[in-house]
Amino acid sequence: MENTASIMDLFGTNVFNDKAMRQYLPKTIYYELRKTIEGRKDLDPAIADVVAAAIKKWAIEKGATHYTHWFQPLTGVTAEKHDSFLTPPKEDGSVLMEFSGKDLIKGEPDASSFPSGGLRATFEARGYTTWDCTSPAFVREDAAGAILCIPTAFCSFTGEALDQKTPLLRSMEAIQQQSLRILRLFGNTTSKKVTPSIGAEQEYFLIDRQKYLQRKDLIYTGRTLFGAMPPKGQELDDHYFGTIRQRVGAFMHQVNEELWKMGVPAKTQHNEVAPAQHELAPIYAEANVAADHNQIMMQTLKRVAVRQGLVCLLHEKPFAGVNGSGKHNNWSLTTDDGINLLDPGKRPHENRQFLLILACILKAVDTHADLLRESAANVGNDHRLGDHEAPPAIISVFLGEQLDDVLEQLLSTGNATHSIRGGKLHTGVKTLPDVIKDATDRNRTSPFAFTNNKFEFRMVGSRDSIAPSTVVINTIVAEAFADACDILEKADDFDTALHDLIIQYIAEHRKIIFGGNGYSEEWVEEAARRGLPNLRSMVDAIPALVTEKSIRMFERFGVFTATELHSRAEIKYETYNKAVNIEALTMIDMAVKQIIPAVIGYTGTLSGIVQSMNSIGVDATVQLDLLKDISVLLKEARGAVEILREVSKEATTIENNETKAHYYHDFVLPAMEALRRPIDTLEMLVDKEVWPMPSYGDLMFEI
Repeated sequence: MENTASIMDLFGTNVFNDKAMRQYLPKTIYYELRKTIEGRKDLDPAIADVVAAAIKKWAIEKGATHYTHWFQPLTGVTAEKHDSFLTPPKEDGSVLMEFSGKDLIKGEPDASSFPSGGLRATFEARGYTTWDCTSPAFVREDAAGAILCIPTAFCSFTGEALDQKTPLLRSMEAIQQQSLRILRLFGNTTSKKVTPSIGAEQEYFLIDRQKYLQRKDLIYTGRTLFGAMPPKGQELDDHYFGTIRQRVGAFMHQVNEELWKMGVPAKTQHNEVAPAQHELAPIYAEANVAADHNQIMMQTLKRVAVRQGLVCLLHEKPFAGVNGSGKHNNWSLTTDDGINLLDPGKRPHENRQFLLILACILKAVDTHADLLRESAANVGNDHRLGDHEAPPAIISVFLGEQLDDVLEQLLSTGNATHSIRGGKLHTGVKTLPDVIKDATDRNRTSPFAFTNNKFEFRMVGSRDSIAPSTVVINTIVAEAFADACDILEKADDFDTALHDLIIQYIAEHRKIIFGGNGYSEEWVEEAARRGLPNLRSMVDAIPALVTEKSIRMFERFGVFTATELHSRAEIKYETYNKAVNIEALTMIDMAVKQIIPAVIGYTGTLSGIVQSMNSIGVDATVQLDLLKDISVLLKEARGAVEILREVSKEATTIENNETKAHYYHDFVLPAMEALRRPIDTLEMLVDKEVWPMPSYGDLMFEI
């Protein structure tokens, strides 16, 4: 009871939430602000000064001395500039603490210093951050002190979105408008708002900080570029859901407390499949708040790890040979009066509204499978997707036996008359109660799986913002809803038109449904026969952003302009090129300055031993064979270094970013693999005391 009470007392204490607003704002101002937060009224600048004064008072009481407009540029991380509340000193040397409505609403970071994909030239610096009042301000406590963080959007001087939040908010408006049209078709006049909700599961690795600091590859790239597998990996599956080690448990405890104070509803924690891998999952929240919460979560994981003498790795594939990390984006649609639009009910075959929504989602995913794949594309994810640990690069939808059966009834007879029920799970043990089963099993190989009352998009990379994938899901579904409403709103006979449209959508888009093993080669072949895209790499996926159908859809709903989409594609190519180039240069640096000299030193020792043994007539065959094997591998590694140098240098001469990205993918990455092979083999032959960096075993098992 004492622990429960402390959690309840702790949660949200550092958030300017509804409770704090009621306490610090005049009643009339509070209600005006609530109207804006709920989307019923534009923000009135006249109340901004009052709100700012209240937030300042609250934050200072929490110990805050500075504030920041906290935003999410296209760098992959959040950004912030701290300003103190201090005013210029008076004549007597005293100062005041001030924070105006203007300070709250608008900031001005340098737009040309963030990725813009050509939207802003170096000499065109002006950009604006604007307060997102739908996501509450919070106080973060760290080594810099207590900082008031104000969630904001970030746009250029000319109005283009330069961040993740702006298009997310636009897409939320689009899906709300079209969802309400669906509801009105079925006579619902009471729901006023429909919000996409997200629950983002976050996977990560923890390693010892001292060992981390001995690995240049981890420091510069976030993943190990060299490393031989230890005798034990994840073969025994004993780490998954295993007992949490004490050092990790202390870390998790501190993470939870910090997150709860900042209003992040962290709920589930456990060991994941790979050694040193873990997961943290929150309770659902509205999409833009969930995106902010996930950024806070990633920052907190990293910050607390350092305090505990650990490092949190969020790279999608920090270790070869074991599972990488992702985050599952659980997406649903909920009304302001508590209706989940993705809840099929106990008799889904009779739930016409749900069947229409489901058919629209199938149409959306099938039509824009390439775009959905692109939304989860990043450099690290290329090492993870489809590697028997994460969904394949082929987009498909898993519905489960119950819904598969309902759709089959509709297609075969024109009507669905029943729904498969779950039944009971009989354990065969008298002392254990029988358990009510769900109507269907789950499929962990599916990238877009229906799970009771939500869809789980499992492809998102562990360090990525959840905003891009949510933007895509929101918008493609909004388009499908709009197309359906355009037909049904004009129908003379609604019931007949609805029935026919559901069957039409299912028939036209059933090829996207797959319930089998997404890891199998058979599925790759079957997907090709169905005409489903298989975009294996980030480079292959990026063009989906700027196809005619993508541009037409995003512009139709005001989520992106064509210019914004082309800029994002350019940023993604540039990001890919820079990331692979850094990895290649890091490999060369490690090989030339650390590994090869260490191996040469070891061969010198071996050679001396061989000469000494021969001089006294002792058989040195084993030592000589080892020396020969190492020398062959050393020569191979040296040659691979030179090839990697050449192709990396050649890549830098290519001016067009798209062409350059293909060159990095087709030539530099294979050259990196060619260098890794002999060096990983050498690690298994060279004395551990000589090897210049911690091994996989040291990193994954010794924390």
